[in-house]
Amino acid sequence: MNARRPAILTGAVLSTAALGLTSCGLVEDDETISIVVTESAPFQEPAEIAAELLEEQGYELDITYMTDIVQPNQVVNQGEFEGNYFQHLAYLNNFNQSNDTEVEPLFSVYYAPAGLFSLEYDSLEELPDGAEINLPVDPSNNGRALRLLADEGLIEVDESVSVIELTQNDITDNPRDFQFVETDQQSAAQVLPDVDAGFAFVRLIAEADLDVEETTLSIEDGREEVRTPFTCVVAVGPDGVTDEQAQALQDAFQSEEVEQWFEEYQGGVIDFEDFMTTENAEEIWTDFSA
Repeated sequence: MNARRPAILTGAVLSTAALGLTSCGLVEDDETISIVVTESAPFQEPAEIAAELLEEQGYELDITYMTDIVQPNQVVNQGEFEGNYFQHLAYLNNFNQSNDTEVEPLFSVYYAPAGLFSLEYDSLEELPDGAEINLPVDPSNNGRALRLLADEGLIEVDESVSVIELTQNDITDNPRDFQFVETDQQSAAQVLPDVDAGFAFVRLIAEADLDVEETTLSIEDGREEVRTPFTCVVAVGPDGVTDEQAQALQDAFQSEEVEQWFEEYQGGVIDFEDFMTTENAEEIWTDFSA
């Protein structure tokens, strides 16, 4: 057997029926790679493209779709699946620390820009005192939202706290008395009619058939401090995958076909990212999770 590489994750809840079918045991042959993918286009479609490319190389990519952001890490860490594709580095790091899991990134696939949006106001200056602003409930994206609010001068936060660890407890000044509500990040676009403004992935706004340009109040500037933590990856658990499997997965997910899909999806609201590879993932992850 070849040396095995550790891996990284993204999340979704598995139905009872599906879990019963897959938890009986991991397929052990090197030609089959089992992976958990969340049911969202930027994950589902590239995974299907990768499956077709892998088939040409003699591999079967056995895809199981989930709908929450907890079980994908758990089942990969337990060895029920070899890898997953559903999350960014910041979420993975937070999950490992909170759950004592050992899921690690294998390579990057895309960075999803995020920002502040509103259906009622055209600029940040128009937001009234006491405005209700929706934030993601999960810690990693919650900090991302707070950092953007601070960058725009709307609030002040403890600058010694990293973006992936910021919470409302780290707000040091809220001069306009903004009121924050927290909901699941996947519902951010649906919540917009009920709040004055909200933080969301650009792709979620586009997928909800909202006009991105007309609803945008502010978009992240894409600097490395934000870009790296919120780049989505394919990840594996402690048992990992063989070197040959890792290379085959990377070649498929970082292929020209997948890159083209991202360029065309919703007018290019997602950035294909291949800076993290099987060659440098361990170094990048060690520095990031230190």
